[in-house]
Parts: sequence; structure tokens; C-alpha cells
Amino acid sequence: MQKPIIQFDHVSRRLGGRVVLDGINLHVPAGIITGLAGLNGSGKIQPQLNKTTVAELLRVLAYPKFELTENEIQYLLYVEILPYCKVVPTKPGPVIITEDPSDNMFLRCCEVSNAKALISGDSHLLALKSYGNVSILTPSQFVKEFQEELRA
Repeated sequence: MQKPIIQFDHVSRRLGGRVVLDGINLHVPAGIITGLAGLNGSGKIQPQLNKTTVAELLRVLAYPKFELTENEIQYLLYVEILPYCKVVPTKPGPVIITEDPSDNMFLRCCEVSNAKALISGDSHLLALKSYGNVSILTPSQFVKEFQEELRA
């Protein structure tokens, strides 16, 4: 086995006294992933958000199971998330996912940002498999496809 070019072992992070990461390990062997290329040309993937997806993110972060205070939610949004994302304007469009119409907001975001992939764990989105030129993938599917592209 090759020596990892990136290695993190037992990484933990607390936010406001709450555990956000607990004992995470990451080992990236040489030659597997050397960079992530996005449409913005900066050599990285650029997450895309719109007003509706930001509102959804705020709603989810407020779930009682996360036990986050308003200040912690604001910190996550403005320090840990938004600085790394591009906020794109979207317009209403056709309802593609009828089982959960709120999932359509992610498809609108993909349309205006010319995304090549939508990475999700949502069963309704994943059932589509693709939307136009956008592949809808689980995180593990995305990593596998990205590794194959790097090797090609």
C-alpha cells in the first residue's frame, strides 16, 4: 500500500461545546486524487447555492437533533459554508420531483450554474439518476467517477 499524500487520523472538532466531527480518518494515497477541478477554473469544486437552498440549510440546521444555538447556526452558515460557495440566482421551473416538490430547488440550482453533478443522499433526487446534463450521484459514486476521470 502506498504512503498517503494526505492523512488525518482521529480528527475531532467541537463547535460551541458540541461535537461536530468525532474521530474522522482520511487517507488519500498518492496517485488517487491529486486535485478537484471545478467549472470556476480555480482547481477546486465550487458548491452552488441559491436563496431557497440556503433557507433549506438553515431549516435543517435548526432541527432539535443537532442541538445548535442560533449563534452556532449563524457561525456555520457565514464562516464554514457560505465563504466556500457561490450563490446563484434561480427562477421557478417545472416540478420534476412530485413526491417531494421542495427537492426541485436543487435542480433549479444545477440549471443556472451549469453543474455537471449533483451530489446527494436524497432518495427522490437519486431516483432521477440524471437531470439534463447533470449526473445525480451519491458521495461515494461521485468519488468513484472522479477517480476514473483522473485515470483516463
